Amino acid sequence: MTGFLPKTDDYAARIQESFAKQGFMATLAARLNRIEPGYVEIECPYDEKLTQQHGFIHAGALSALVDTAGGFAALSLFAAGDGVLTVEFKINLLAPADGQRFVARGEVVRPGRTITVTKGEVVAIKDDQETVCAVMQQTMMRITGRPTVIG
Repeated sequence: MTGFLPKTDDYAARIQESFAKQGFMATLAARLNRIEPGYVEIECPYDEKLTQQHGFIHAGALSALVDTAGGFAALSLFAAGDGVLTVEFKINLLAPADGQRFVARGEVVRPGRTITVTKGEVVAIKDDQETVCAVMQQTMMRITGRPTVIG
């Protein structure tokens, strides 16, 4: 999909392992849908515990989903033993997050030796109709030489 080549053959397994360690993604009942070099999808079901006062999924939950998708999209292009941390992101909320499930899609725009730029979106899916409810631009940092920050 993206045309990027991973640095290792086991990039998907490394992402799955790192994702499994994220307590917050477990709290959101999120799961990995798709992993490709430079591209990751994460899905989350509707849960009333994640809503704001109007019954829509809270912007904080949407931000966490798309931040994680973008981070793992970047990580898919890093070497084994590298880590990834978010430097910054900008999110625009375009429509109420009203759906039965939500899919965050993260994609690398430009990989770099230290800094990688990604873009992302979150779609709300209701009655098989997708509505883009958020878009993001993100800057990720590749972390090397820190055994406590791998994956």
